[in-house]
Amino acid sequence: MRHEKAGMMIELARRMAASAEGLTLDDIVREMGVGRRTAERMRDAILDLYPQTEEVSDWPHKRWRIRGGLSAFEQAPTAEELVELTRAAQGLRATGEPGRAQALESLERKLKSAIRSTTLNRLAPDLEALVRAETLAVQAGPRASADEAVLAEVRQAVLAGQPLGFIYSRPGAEARRRVMTPCGLMFGRANYLVAAEPDSGTIKTFRLDRMSAVKAEPGVAVPPADFDLQVFAGQSFGIYQDAIEDVVLKITPEGAAEARVWRWHPTQSLEDQPDGGVIVRFRASGMRELAWHLFSWGRQAIILAPERLKTVMAEELAAAQAALDQSQT
Repeated sequence: MRHEKAGMMIELARRMAASAEGLTLDDIVREMGVGRRTAERMRDAILDLYPQTEEVSDWPHKRWRIRGGLSAFEQAPTAEELVELTRAAQGLRATGEPGRAQALESLERKLKSAIRSTTLNRLAPDLEALVRAETLAVQAGPRASADEAVLAEVRQAVLAGQPLGFIYSRPGAEARRRVMTPCGLMFGRANYLVAAEPDSGTIKTFRLDRMSAVKAEPGVAVPPADFDLQVFAGQSFGIYQDAIEDVVLKITPEGAAEARVWRWHPTQSLEDQPDGGVIVRFRASGMRELAWHLFSWGRQAIILAPERLKTVMAEELAAAQAALDQSQT
């Protein structure tokens, strides 16, 4: 068996061991990127290699899972995997997230303690070299910090399906107590609670650093049945959610090469132009955050649509010019 095929078999075994429900043949086709006949052969090979594999009836499908986990030999992480875990923890600490960083550091210690000493000794030189050779570039922007007690209360309410009460304070507005149905958390340049209005089901976002007196309330609070956090997050260019617009940008030939490798939005499409430029299209909300981003493209990005983005861009330019004029007086 060629090495890459052996690697695919080990990966499939890991996925079967990690799934409580088990994998169907369709799951194997999708997750391993193979045809159905190949998926059937891989399943049969797993049954031969791992006698503990169980077949679970889930009409109209069948599922297969490996109970009891896999051996330490098959599960030993690589130096690259461990250094990425270390780097992720360092990144969280650098952006003011000590609690989340501590969770990853604890996971790293548990992984290392579970690795055989001979394997850990073999990994140690490569791991040390990679840690010394790589670092994180600190970018300007708000520190996405949140009180760990706030995170704990939000997660408690989400897991228990309870309402979440809190006082929310915004600049220029009076602090107000809210009771919302928690739907999830979004982590980024700022961290947000995503929650639904109890009566209308309207989805809103709240910055965690502006929340206080956070507590799970008695009762039951279930997110709307059709709500999907990933879909919701993908609607906006950034974090802020407002009306969804069809965005069309023309990138000049000077910026086209960068635009083609830039991840603008999950819905993006690119169209090469005869002059060497590129048209970027996507559907999103968050025009103000998009306008802020377009500042970094200078003359290389031309807004074709929507009109609201042009208006927001003009407003932001005027505000920046006013601030500059004031600084020169």
